[in-house]
Amino acid sequence: MREFSVPATATVADEENLTDMVQANAERFATAVSFRRRVDGTWLDVTAKEFAAEVVAVAKGFIAAGIQQGDRIGLLSKTRYEWTLFDYAIWFAGAVSVPIYETSAAAQVEWNLSDSGARAVVVETAAHRSTLDGVRGNLPELAHVWQIDGGAVAALVEAGKDIPDAEVHARRAAIKADDLATLIYTSGTTGRPKGCELTHRNLLSEIRAAISAFPTLLQAGNSLLAFLPLAHVLARVLAVCAVYTRTTVGHTADVKNLVADLGTFRPTVVVSVPRVFEKVYNGAKQKAHGDGKGKIFDLAEATAVAYSEAQDHGGAGLGLKIKHAIFDKLVYVKLRNALGGRCQAAVSGGAPLGTRLAHFFRGVGVTVYEGYGLTETSAAACVNTQDAIRIGSVGRPVAGTSVRIDEDGEVLIKGPIVFQRYWKNEAASAEAIRDEWFHTGDLGELDDEGFLSITGRKKEIIVTAGGKNVAPAVLEDRLRAHPLISQCMVVGDRQPFIAALITVDPEFFPAWKKQHGKPDAATVAELSDDADLRGEIEAAVAEANLAVSNAEAIKKFRILPVDFTEAGGELTPSLKLRRNVVNETYSTEITGMYSQK
Repeated sequence: MREFSVPATATVADEENLTDMVQANAERFATAVSFRRRVDGTWLDVTAKEFAAEVVAVAKGFIAAGIQQGDRIGLLSKTRYEWTLFDYAIWFAGAVSVPIYETSAAAQVEWNLSDSGARAVVVETAAHRSTLDGVRGNLPELAHVWQIDGGAVAALVEAGKDIPDAEVHARRAAIKADDLATLIYTSGTTGRPKGCELTHRNLLSEIRAAISAFPTLLQAGNSLLAFLPLAHVLARVLAVCAVYTRTTVGHTADVKNLVADLGTFRPTVVVSVPRVFEKVYNGAKQKAHGDGKGKIFDLAEATAVAYSEAQDHGGAGLGLKIKHAIFDKLVYVKLRNALGGRCQAAVSGGAPLGTRLAHFFRGVGVTVYEGYGLTETSAAACVNTQDAIRIGSVGRPVAGTSVRIDEDGEVLIKGPIVFQRYWKNEAASAEAIRDEWFHTGDLGELDDEGFLSITGRKKEIIVTAGGKNVAPAVLEDRLRAHPLISQCMVVGDRQPFIAALITVDPEFFPAWKKQHGKPDAATVAELSDDADLRGEIEAAVAEANLAVSNAEAIKKFRILPVDFTEAGGELTPSLKLRRNVVNETYSTEITGMYSQK
């Protein structure tokens, strides 16, 4: 059993809560720009004083509506300024926020609101309200619904105009560090989502650990563009952390316009899941090949990876430095400009990034600091930092956190960032936390210097007919690193060999067809047996197989006609595979791979 602990750099006092930072900023740094709001194509500044005043005004509206200390309020919206405004207003009113993914189906919305016993909910659009109306009859405790696009902010401000400011401040001052701050429902790859209770102490501990990890990235004067769903704990915590450090925050919900928004907002730090970094890389590669500059890009890519790898082994030699300098002017500067031109670094979490992609971005000049955590650990439990990075790992434990590898390889975590219980679910709570350690369900390895590597999920381990244990994540991560591959799922439980279902990236596919002389209108289904397409996928599979033994290697694969999506049910809102759904949907394809001679 291996264990590694990092001492806390700061503690959380019993009287502290998440509202303190907003009030302190307003009083001590009134003119500091806390947010920049996108209004009619222009970014408008919101100062610390203005934000605090608006938060108090909305909180008064909640109080006027009868919201009591500890009441739960649902928050169903895309990433936008009002999301953060309502999040803080809920806390200022002494209540508890229950974030809901804006893509949630009616049954999911109903479950989150009914299980939490929410007294009110803020929705964004008329479509969201319509979804809610369909299940409203099953929510007897829900007394209020406010719609952002229907003037929710103005309505609450008007309703609360006669409530004295002192009442709001009395509410927020009554909140203690160990009081519940938010109830986040896990996206649930299997079964019904569980409500994860995170206290003000949990989130403040995470914030202070993040500041300790990134003291020069998260600081006054820097900027962060939030574009992940704020219902996701990683995006939420970093946005709150930015308020704490007076890092200016911008919001954008439409990832299709992400490159344009990055160009105008020009953030100094980007926080994302690996899929976005994969899209940036794939998009650049696709454009280069489409413009007839594919060979230059491929050489630049290989140089960036080699240059980054050299940093871990004494630094690059003169020849590599010269090549790197040339490609920096030809290629890398364009990639940095795609991130806004001011981006110093990026933070990635939620899923494995992939070693080659991490080396590529570091070689380009934008280091991606990969971390690891769960909703139950208030986001990051481990993270690579500016002072301690090991590509291929998810870093060391954050300040105040201990990580242990159990006898069976499971990752256990302990510290003030770890939740105490699941909402109204004693059995699940007792299963998750034993002897003060949170049992993550993930498998991992700790090296002598405390760097953690995640090797798979306990429940996802495949046991072949020959008794071989296979962690699918190792193969899947390497396959997804190929620009032509969007998603994949390794199968083979109780089967004689390992196989894989693979989907083609719909954004890269048009460029691939052009490069290989295929008809523009040809679909993946029509080309699934095409020699060129299968040959490229076979090469990617062969590359992935280099990471495992022959008994664990993929022997057959099937190219699926469509991509896995959240709408299709194969992915959770945080883009994790719902393996049970994929197994059921594509049972015929899976069976076919094992029935073929």
